[in-house]
Amino acid sequence: MNLFNRVINKILLCSIGRKIPDKLYLKIQYRIYMGKKLNLKNPKSYNEKLQWLKLYNRRKEYVSMADKYDVREYVRKHIGEEYLIPCYGVWERFDDIDFDKLPEQFVLKCTHDSGSVIICKDKSSFDKQKAKEKLERKMKLNLYWGSREWVYRDLKPRIIAEKYMEDSKTQELRDYKFFCFDGKAEMLFVATDRPYDTRFDFFDRDFNNLHIKNGHENATKKIEKPECFDEMKQLADRLSEGFPHVRIDFYEVDGKVYFGEFTFFHFCGIIPFEPEEWDYKLGEKIDNQSFGKKRNEALFQLTDMSA
Repeated sequence: MNLFNRVINKILLCSIGRKIPDKLYLKIQYRIYMGKKLNLKNPKSYNEKLQWLKLYNRRKEYVSMADKYDVREYVRKHIGEEYLIPCYGVWERFDDIDFDKLPEQFVLKCTHDSGSVIICKDKSSFDKQKAKEKLERKMKLNLYWGSREWVYRDLKPRIIAEKYMEDSKTQELRDYKFFCFDGKAEMLFVATDRPYDTRFDFFDRDFNNLHIKNGHENATKKIEKPECFDEMKQLADRLSEGFPHVRIDFYEVDGKVYFGEFTFFHFCGIIPFEPEEWDYKLGEKIDNQSFGKKRNEALFQLTDMSA
């Protein structure tokens, strides 16, 4: 399918998307983005299995784990308060935020989405109106409809304020994103040079560089192993126990680990890996046998939320 046809199909999918049941929607979307048919009866690749998990792995706790405020309680309970970025408050409306009570530097973001981050490094020059327009626009969005990631469908839009974090050595807040499979962090990528020239670099469990591209180009500079890598890995193992797959993100700031977020459907399962063999290598980590077993244990709800 050429680029023009893909663009047209994406536009058509967006215009009629809410009228299409989840399973059909995912099949169409997968064909448009991945350029091939989605196999839900016997999924093999990582991206295929993410689509399967969207439909059938609907454990209730995923919802609170996807909420950027509610997840704090889950993290506090399982690994401890010390791994949470300090929070200044949460509000249902932008106009309810008392900026006089916030420090000179802070971060605002929505609790129900991705990409709504607003960084304030100097409150005296902070453009509140611009921030309000962006956040109120984001508050109206529901990520479920574009990707059928069911965890987002019923999240309540709110705004959270957190401490501004920056590592003094790298002069940025690097993301360390671990691909975890039933209690074991198998692979990660490091996100650098955000937000304008984002780079992703992949590493195995022992921090050996892997020649993979997915969504972004690799960095042009060497990525050093973080001081707290082993601690991050152990925390990722612990937090992912009992889940067939979840991506768990951490930050390292001046030698200390902080939790980032849980992501159950990396890049919606519609961004190719280069080389393609990694789509299948990762797919092997999600055990097909566990699908049927967990379905029998009633951990999977075989429902179509848009039906």
